[in-house]
Amino acid sequence: MSLTAITGAQVFDGEKSVGVRTVVIDGGRIVRVGGDAPQGSEIVDGRGATLLPGLMDAHVHSAPGSLALALRFGVTTELEMQGMNTRENRGHITDDDTVADVRSAGFGITPPGGHPSELMPEGFRPKWDLPPVMPLMPFSTTPEEAAAFVPQLLARGSDFIKFMIDDGSVEGHPGLPSLDQATVNAGVAEAKKYGALTVAHTLTVEATRMAAEAGVDGLAHVFMDQPHTAEIIGLVKEAGMFVVPCISLNASMMGITGSELADDPRVAARLDSAWDRTLRSSYNRYPQGRLDDVYDTVRALDAAGVDLLAGTDVSMPETFFGGLAHGASLHHELRYLVAAGLTPSRALRAATATTARRFRLGDRGRVAEGLRADLLLVDGDPTTDISDTLNTRAVWRRGTRLAQ
Repeated sequence: MSLTAITGAQVFDGEKSVGVRTVVIDGGRIVRVGGDAPQGSEIVDGRGATLLPGLMDAHVHSAPGSLALALRFGVTTELEMQGMNTRENRGHITDDDTVADVRSAGFGITPPGGHPSELMPEGFRPKWDLPPVMPLMPFSTTPEEAAAFVPQLLARGSDFIKFMIDDGSVEGHPGLPSLDQATVNAGVAEAKKYGALTVAHTLTVEATRMAAEAGVDGLAHVFMDQPHTAEIIGLVKEAGMFVVPCISLNASMMGITGSELADDPRVAARLDSAWDRTLRSSYNRYPQGRLDDVYDTVRALDAAGVDLLAGTDVSMPETFFGGLAHGASLHHELRYLVAAGLTPSRALRAATATTARRFRLGDRGRVAEGLRADLLLVDGDPTTDISDTLNTRAVWRRGTRLAQ
């Protein structure tokens, strides 16, 4: 493959802006940042644009076509928090540069009848073919069961272990079967024996406390049931956990749709009718929630130095999973993070270098020599105006430019 040199663009390297640099791609890797374009290389004129690492969505659930949709929005990696794209099922994805790359928890540890079963309408069946190998269903009600499932999940290709800590109160199903503290503790302790990363689904302060006590590495949500206190922020900080706020999901739970985003022509041009309908809908399961409380919590976590990761909890094109669409909603999440008080650069870091670091993906998330050439070139300067992330000029996945 011939060399490609992206010239004249401002570069945000995943951590900070580094000015105008020439970035050279050879095959699937970045081989130079800075200097002149090598003789004979294909030149991509980046004047008036900003070059970013490919974006990462740290909380998704895949659906047919969703990885291709994500890539069209410059999201080059999705982290699946429950789904079927474990290592044993994603060989075809790894080498397909027309779709986003993916890592997966497989299925989360939850009791029979626990979350997310309450989200599915009675009789609902997803409209896609089953994978070659069905992921393990780790239903657990005791510490022994949870601990026993951890090595099985890892052997079956889960990249990290997820725990569902949810009593259903936010989703309108109070009394939902939920993991108790001892069961979470046992599962997390077992995961640590294998050096496995752990994440927890936590929509309430109490679930957040349980995850912190168990030693979970990261929270796949920020709580939305009450305002934060200095005590709970300190607990998250002391535990060293990262947090994927998923503000876009919380807004949808409160009945806020994604219609304004869907009206943006930069988004509308990339969505089919099913995703458009989904984005214009909402979960609307917790209308009593206050988005300002979520903003305040995210701002406090950021001020405390907690690592924040950009994620959406986007799922499938169904209106009962409304307010979200793959790819598009990550750009919405970046706006929400800025509205909560992060600078645009900190929000961009949450969708690039910080996510790569916390999920141990050392080959991506930055514009640096030797890393994967997962790149997004956008018109304008999103370190000044975060909405410029939607001004897609070019996307590369492993050095292959996506046909627009």
